[in-house]
Amino acid sequence: MVIAIDAHKLAYMALPKAGCSSVKEALARVDPSVDLPDEKDVTLYTWHNLYPTKRFRPHRFEEYEGYWRFCVVRDPIKRLLSVYTNRVLQFGDLRNSIKLRDGRDWLPDLPREPSPDEFFQNLDAYKQASSSIKHHAIQAWLFVGRNLADYNKVYKTEELGQLAYDLSLLTRQPVEMPRRNTSEAKLTLDDLKPETIDAIRPFLEEEYAFLKGYYENPLGSKLHATCAAPIRRVS
Repeated sequence: MVIAIDAHKLAYMALPKAGCSSVKEALARVDPSVDLPDEKDVTLYTWHNLYPTKRFRPHRFEEYEGYWRFCVVRDPIKRLLSVYTNRVLQFGDLRNSIKLRDGRDWLPDLPREPSPDEFFQNLDAYKQASSSIKHHAIQAWLFVGRNLADYNKVYKTEELGQLAYDLSLLTRQPVEMPRRNTSEAKLTLDDLKPETIDAIRPFLEEEYAFLKGYYENPLGSKLHATCAAPIRRVS
């Protein structure tokens, strides 16, 4: 679903865990078609209910060719790690998973409160167990499309201040970009075991390849030494 502000001819494609809560709130506050609730009634879900995040559909996107089309992308490592700190720890998506609670024959025996290593080493299974985890942890192109050149502007999450400035010029009114839905806990690659990093490496390589020109892959493509097969010498 394209998040469109018709009055200002703006079209935004949201990417989960890439500042979308902040951007949606900023857009809602300049969208004359939106009846904002009282501030005391505003929650994080206010903006997501108003502007649901849907996957990219080329034919829908083409309908907004005359609009100023933009999206926001995030460093793939930070985006993926935030799925654990935000969705697993903060929101309890796995504790609330009916599939994990009741058990499914096709699911392995997975803890509902996994450690970071348990979670990322079994990420594919957890995506099967929780639609929310899947929604937040799948590839970026599924939400923003395969061709970023189709956008008037692609912002990095580090550039949300610039986005607010640009939106203020386009709408001719002040635009604030509040920081919403930030993770309370912090997690870095250094906190993960080498074999965990190798488990998520293929996904990250694909994401960095897609976002080439915006983010550089710090991992390289080689497996960790403990997981790599020894090279046989040829005499």
